[in-house]
Amino acid sequence: MPSLADATRGRLLYGGDYNPEQWPEDVWPEDVRLMREAGVTTVTVGVFSWAKLEPAPGVHDFGWLRRVLDLLHGGGIEVCLATPTASPPPWLGELHPGTLPVTADGTTLSWGSRNQWCPSSADYRRHALALTEALAAEFGTHPAVRMWHVNNEYGPVCHCDETADRFRAWLQKRYGGLDAVNAAWGTAFWSQQHATWSTVAPPRAAPYLPNPAQQLDFRRFSSDVLLECFTAERDVLRRHTPHLPVTTNFMTLHPHLDCWAFAAEEDVVSLDSYPDPADPRAMVWASLGQDMTRGQARGPWLQMEMAASAVNWRGVNRAKPVDRLRLEALQAVARGADGLCFFQWRASRSGAEKFHSALLPHAGADTPQHRAVRTLGRELPLIAEVVGTDVEADVAVVLDWESWWALEQRGRPSDRVDLGPLVLAWHSALWDAHLTADYVHPEADLTRYRMVAVPNLYLATDAAIDNLTAYAAGGGTLVSGFFTGVADDTDTIRPGGMDERLRELLGVQPLEWRPLTGPAPLDGGGTADLWSEDLRLADGTEVLAAFADGTPAATCRGRARYLATLPEPALLRRLLADAAEAAGARPALAGLPAGVEAVRRGGLLFVLNHTADTVRIALPGPHRDLLAATGPAVTGPTVTDPEAAAPGAAAPGAPAPDSADPCTAALHLAPYGAAVLRPL
Repeated sequence: MPSLADATRGRLLYGGDYNPEQWPEDVWPEDVRLMREAGVTTVTVGVFSWAKLEPAPGVHDFGWLRRVLDLLHGGGIEVCLATPTASPPPWLGELHPGTLPVTADGTTLSWGSRNQWCPSSADYRRHALALTEALAAEFGTHPAVRMWHVNNEYGPVCHCDETADRFRAWLQKRYGGLDAVNAAWGTAFWSQQHATWSTVAPPRAAPYLPNPAQQLDFRRFSSDVLLECFTAERDVLRRHTPHLPVTTNFMTLHPHLDCWAFAAEEDVVSLDSYPDPADPRAMVWASLGQDMTRGQARGPWLQMEMAASAVNWRGVNRAKPVDRLRLEALQAVARGADGLCFFQWRASRSGAEKFHSALLPHAGADTPQHRAVRTLGRELPLIAEVVGTDVEADVAVVLDWESWWALEQRGRPSDRVDLGPLVLAWHSALWDAHLTADYVHPEADLTRYRMVAVPNLYLATDAAIDNLTAYAAGGGTLVSGFFTGVADDTDTIRPGGMDERLRELLGVQPLEWRPLTGPAPLDGGGTADLWSEDLRLADGTEVLAAFADGTPAATCRGRARYLATLPEPALLRRLLADAAEAAGARPALAGLPAGVEAVRRGGLLFVLNHTADTVRIALPGPHRDLLAATGPAVTGPTVTDPEAAAPGAAAPGAPAPDSADPCTAALHLAPYGAAVLRPL
């Protein structure tokens, strides 16, 4: 099968969404000229152009798109051509009302925005595949086209009658018969037993708490039916262009898709990421999405969307400082991206996203923002040797969508437990400890990792539990968070409240769950939040931290550790760092200051300063900064941006007067500066 390498061909891709249908045709040549001057290699075309490409059923207007592709190809710009099936034209909903999605309370959502389609609708699928077929036949051999982009940010959910029919067929395939469905859903509770298939339906508005197993299966089904839509379009494209890779775009912690299942069907795994410039920890959120996507791709991936400056959909949309644009881009490359694409090339003058930033802003090319875009375009070729290489990570973090869906249903011990913030807290602790982590499915091969962290795995299959316990039995260090191993794959509570295999491994048995309403004091100082448990400890289980009343908060048995709460950030960092050190997992670079990130990818060391201070970093020997290709080697205190350096900083390449070790070197990074280092 084709891969991202077929599109990159040794280059870091650079560009973004291009929507020429929003502009007069006489603007297009200027776009191509400015793209070339900015170092753009690749643009995505046609994501939201269904109405333009098919203004009436079966009537195609492809002439404008061919002129765009010809113009881009003439300018040396390659194209990731999209199937525009995420945003059907109004005529589809008018002619086929069944294509419109229906909410759980029976409300039909109409056109006028985007994503107004039902994944189960046969009419939607027929029209979407017909247009995909026509596009592939018309443009699959165009020399500009190097990749396919299917749909956009999959996520629509529908509860209509057609969905109910398809849901019943899905259940029959999964369970075989109605008795098995009743057993899996525990329908003996509240007299919910189904005597005929006709009463089985998607979860709809109900007087009180809905059946949790029914909801879980509907989440599984909703992800699977979206995957059916993706693979149907993908298969059409592969039939016409088996040499071109196919992708669709995920989002960080996107709840609607099982991204593990989707990634397995893609040639290229892509991410849309929009960290908030107003968030001082935005780089941690960004790295979470990057590490997740790298895990799903099992290697290099594509940044499909990011923002050059402000977005338009937060309550307050802060502009992104130009130095942060470069830093975010280099962080993505450091963590595995082989391409950087933005939404979008030219800022829209109308429509719902007219205040969303773009590579070419409303104020034009003669702006600090666009100059930063051009600078980045000149720098990326300097580090192209990183393309196709792996990121070094000794730590794995387990993440599972089915467990997430089950965890966050109503009727649980605490509505305050949300997997997204919980995973982010653990990821933040690892980031602060300068530890790079891969994200893995709970049944994935774990043997290469020195430490495996499980922030939460409420629902755990037998295969997942066997995998985790086998990893620990083989000498691996396992750190488990609270409320893990509680339910099986039907969301049925396991005997004893936690699977016995995990109880034996961790040396604990929760006797009662005691969720917290706020931070609670710990013995010796500090606090913990969200959760506590009345634990029975097995022989040999050590208490690492306890609440002020003596209740264990963190325990250790051999190489397995259990956190029965969410410790405050400093303590969580220390607990995970201590476990990693005992396991032999080490940061990419020792002695880093807070807020400085170091990641090893291939033979290169990325060092990123996310602080407003100039920082000095000791290096294990001389290196060369590839971003300063004509500059000197880093053999002593070096400032990557001399003009922004602190007063009195040494000149680039100056020897360290206080260095007694000729095998060490030092790097001075300006505020929000970055270096990409190759050892000499």
